Amino acid sequence: MSSFSSKEHAAPFTLEYRVFLKNEKEQYISPFHDVLIYADKHIFHMVVEAPHWSNAKKEIRKLRYVANLFPYTGYICNYGAIPQTWEDPGHNDKRTGCCGDNDPIDVCEIGSKVCARGEILRVKVLGILAMTDEGETGWKIIAINVDDPDAANYNDIYDVKCNLEVICE
Repeated sequence: MSSFSSKEHAAPFTLEYRVFLKNEKEQYISPFHDVLIYADKHIFHMVVEAPHWSNAKKEIRKLRYVANLFPYTGYICNYGAIPQTWEDPGHNDKRTGCCGDNDPIDVCEIGSKVCARGEILRVKVLGILAMTDEGETGWKIIAINVDDPDAANYNDIYDVKCNLEVICE
């Protein structure tokens, strides 16, 4: 796998805050254009935009904040996007009846590690969920970091449900 690193500029939680990515040659790169969709066969790259438990979401394109959902603070997963993808606002999805939200495809990474903003993960897809918000469709990939200690136990969305049932019993 290629090695990526990130560099933060300005104070977090300000409009001036930026996260810049570098490749293995220490060259600045675009998280959208220069990070490939696929890390390997059936394995995708994910750019982390909001670490687990964070309210600040540094999207590939802009900074946003999410509200807390009691009893949790921030995102309940590492939240991000698959680079080089785009949900077409001109395409009406026949299942949702809405057009795309004009953003990259979102990823909810459910592993145990709290990742850093701008970190690039290799993830395997467990399932997909279509959500509509203000008349737009936003696809959410449910995935796990292939380097997570429990990654071998999760191969599809049914494994997530089975493991949650064991935890909740």
